[in-house]
Amino acid sequence: MSTLRNLAEEHTRLRPADIDHLHRIAGDWQLLSDLSFADLLLWVPVDADGTFLCVAQVRPTTAPTAYLDDQVGRIVGGPEVAHLEVAHRQGRIWREGDPVWYGDVPARHEAIPVRLRTTDGEAGEVIAVVGRDTNLSTARTPSQLELNYLTTADDLAQMIADGTFPPPRHPGETTSAPRVGDGLVRLDAGGKVTYASPNAQSAYRRLGYASHLVGEDLAALHRRLAGDPLEGTDAANGILAALRGEAPPRREIDARGATMLTRALPLMPAGVPIGALVLVRDITEVRRRDRALITKDATIREIHHRVKNNLQTVAALLRLQARRVSMPEARVALEESVRRVASIALVHETLSMSSDEAVEFDGIVDRVASAATEVAATESTVGMRREGSFGVLPAEVATSLVMVLNELLLNAVEHGFPPAPETTTDRPAPVGPESAGPPEVVVSAHRFRKMLHVSVTDNGRGLPSGFDAERGGNLGLQIVRALVTGELRGTIELRDGAKGGTEATLVVPLARNAPEGRSGG
Repeated sequence: MSTLRNLAEEHTRLRPADIDHLHRIAGDWQLLSDLSFADLLLWVPVDADGTFLCVAQVRPTTAPTAYLDDQVGRIVGGPEVAHLEVAHRQGRIWREGDPVWYGDVPARHEAIPVRLRTTDGEAGEVIAVVGRDTNLSTARTPSQLELNYLTTADDLAQMIADGTFPPPRHPGETTSAPRVGDGLVRLDAGGKVTYASPNAQSAYRRLGYASHLVGEDLAALHRRLAGDPLEGTDAANGILAALRGEAPPRREIDARGATMLTRALPLMPAGVPIGALVLVRDITEVRRRDRALITKDATIREIHHRVKNNLQTVAALLRLQARRVSMPEARVALEESVRRVASIALVHETLSMSSDEAVEFDGIVDRVASAATEVAATESTVGMRREGSFGVLPAEVATSLVMVLNELLLNAVEHGFPPAPETTTDRPAPVGPESAGPPEVVVSAHRFRKMLHVSVTDNGRGLPSGFDAERGGNLGLQIVRALVTGELRGTIELRDGAKGGTEATLVVPLARNAPEGRSGG
């Protein structure tokens, strides 16, 4: 389905500013739909012969819809849109006419012109029409709640025609806001409550106000109820700003262990301030969960920080022990253990600074690669290069993968570019053709269908003659195979590179909840 912007740009000559205003209406008109108990359809003129295109639609949550089928993208003309043509041409709200039928559903038509105010604050030309269509199949004598809803809806409809609704959104403000069913309070021009819905009354009772709201000065009440005086003043100032015709940002009020979110909207039909509409929602449970999550996240980060410190302590003890060991083989084994522990500590260090159990893995790879070149005893400097991005990885993948890459990088440096004969150890030296160019190891990564593809390639001497990729290799390669096939549930392949050197390729599933035997891709 095409978006509002796509449809408007394809079929009309509306300016970008006009389309932006239509987007603001579509982002805030659920309020008007619920108050009207009616479907709202946003119609834009296609040409001068009275043809209109529906670019957006919203159904009420407070009443049955008049349209079972989606109307967006529909182009209509002739008598069916005569009411839209009147509202568009004359710039007034159209409410005349008899009910119409959509199949078995009787409906009442209304048409509200949409204006975008000019930069100097004057009412501009009509750029679209909002059709307000009410399902009459369940019509009955309206209650006090419904009468207040409809009265407020008419005021907001007039503000759309004036170009003063919806108000501009404040920077950083999300689309989440109280809805009509959460709680509605209507104020007169003096700030006194003229109506409060049952849900609104209940929300204020949670804050400690047990009396009826009607007749209360809401700004003064917010000052009294708020546990924090500054918060109370802030909430009261928001009410007063709405009464002056401004649109303040949403506020929260905390009192007696409860939290209420409020949104105040000015009511200014025909440019005359007549009061304000205040929507409220009890968000006590939401904020309690937020606080619990913040505490949990802080605890998890502290655990990762302590694990990192403990791993670094273990690495320091192993390093100290390596210095006291006289056997070369034992010293090499301890130094390798130090590097393995340090690579795992890198993951926990990153997790200790993250707000979730995921890590930006590129930085970890770069640090491990740098460490591999520093500790390897080679005749010349080996260059390290990363191609592609690992992106963000879950902690359980990152911990095992960093150990795998640490082993592969060390193997590539030490065995692909061995030291001079007089400094070699008892390890078998690899044989094979020398590769042109300076010594280099390349780590590449890309994602495809929920699979992470990684390769570690060097331009060194290649694999030893007769090397068995499945069973051969030192302890490091045994660790690699165990981690890849076990913890990571992936595959690994070691082979000679196409242009010399050695290439190790990994394929690791990123869907960690995939059952055994499935790739998760």
